[in-house]
Amino acid sequence: MCRLIGFLLFWVGVGMLIALIFPKCFFIVLVAAGCLLGGYNLFCR
Repeated sequence: MCRLIGFLLFWVGVGMLIALIFPKCFFIVLVAAGCLLGGYNLFCR
């Protein structure tokens, strides 16, 4: 289950980064980076 949550978080982060072609807020950049890092750590653990 942990790998599935990590996989989903990683791709949510990728989708957020794609949506940030025109970044509107630095907080969204931090959330996207957090999703990518958290997803990678959960998936690869």
